[in-house]
Amino acid sequence: MKLQHAISVITGIILVSTANISFAAANPFSDVPADSWAYTAANKLAKDGVINGYPDGIFAGSQVITRYEMAQIIAKAMTKSNINQTDSILIKKLSTEFSEELDNLGLRVSDLEKKSDNVKWNGRFRYYYRGIKDRSTANGNRTNDTSYEFRLEPKFFISNTGWAANARIRYFANAASANNGGSTNSVNSSGTSASSDKSDITIDEICVSGPLFNATVTLGKFPTYSDLTFGTGMIIDNAISGAEFYWNLNKDKSSYLKASIGRYDYNSSANVGKLNQAYDGTSDYAALEIGHRAANKGFGGLAGYYSLRNMSAKYSSTADPDEDKDTFWFAGLGYKFNQNIQLFGIYAKSDMDAYTAYLGDDQSKAYDMTIKYKNASLAQAGSWDIYASYRYLGQFATISPTYHISGRDTKGLEIGADYVPDKNILTMLEYYKGKRLSADYGHNPTDYNGIYSRIEFFF
Repeated sequence: MKLQHAISVITGIILVSTANISFAAANPFSDVPADSWAYTAANKLAKDGVINGYPDGIFAGSQVITRYEMAQIIAKAMTKSNINQTDSILIKKLSTEFSEELDNLGLRVSDLEKKSDNVKWNGRFRYYYRGIKDRSTANGNRTNDTSYEFRLEPKFFISNTGWAANARIRYFANAASANNGGSTNSVNSSGTSASSDKSDITIDEICVSGPLFNATVTLGKFPTYSDLTFGTGMIIDNAISGAEFYWNLNKDKSSYLKASIGRYDYNSSANVGKLNQAYDGTSDYAALEIGHRAANKGFGGLAGYYSLRNMSAKYSSTADPDEDKDTFWFAGLGYKFNQNIQLFGIYAKSDMDAYTAYLGDDQSKAYDMTIKYKNASLAQAGSWDIYASYRYLGQFATISPTYHISGRDTKGLEIGADYVPDKNILTMLEYYKGKRLSADYGHNPTDYNGIYSRIEFFF
């Protein structure tokens, strides 16, 4: 608001409160008639949660408000997004009726709508429990991790260019008190546990994205995800700093090509909540992935290549004589029988050499065979899905997988379910029964079992 407008508004309020002076009908400080339709419209917007923060009874007819106050209410409503069609029509009708008052307040309707459309806020809150029982460790007791996480994701559209600036603010806390001080935030690659009540707040995404070279391009620090066909994230689900290019290869956008290059930086102690991270340090990162997604029925598949180069620090092992270079090959094939039933298998292989004199199972390969029934949708209350997977996850065959309890250096069966009790609320439950690969020889204890549950709210 310009200074002269602010002075005019303040002066007007003082005059109204002290002198009972009558104004012309166009004056923003004149009363809105008690029987005006505007009260009914504003009351509905308040009940629908579009506007709030005003005194009780202001829309009930017992307290008459001025056109200036009504204009304030309308201006606030106009900044809201994701509202239903009925409320949108009411806001438009009110803004037309009170357009002069909005102009007098320095809030031009077109400018305000443009500003509102240029910013979008998303976020989520999640609370989860993870319990792991690993008999290959010293005591073999169950370790527990009860944690919560809050994410805020603003998106700023850059004029009408198709480009947008993105950020993601993440707060994570380990709820140690829920475990009597024994919360376990991670299980490392050797199977040992680390107890902590650590919390952290980070900005793990800050980037711009938009159209370039017939692709959607992302530049900056952003999350990257492997396997956009079946959604497993077996190789990596983490952030890199660099550039990523995504091309749609056909009109229905079922086929794609993705290329990424940048710097990968991972520090296990600063990213609690991740399970079985083998890599700790920074390296050059490059990836190329091509895939095809079946729509309602048919085959889907993908192939990918991922590499880490020039590592400044390596995981605490001497498994690979060429420690500053690791490459990963990845392929998958699946079939959709209909909209509800899907079957797929994926396989990954790295060039990691085995430990000298290592006697356990192969740690340089990984695979996942999954059958899934139905699909939970955040937009549909009551929707759900179930799945069953057999997984073999070599310790050095992936970079930063997205699995919750299927840890590196394990093989086993996982079953899980997702359920949407109400729109934008997701619950999940997973159970994993498996064995520790590195202990699966010489009659050593190998049992590795886990359970994971989570509730997540999206806004």
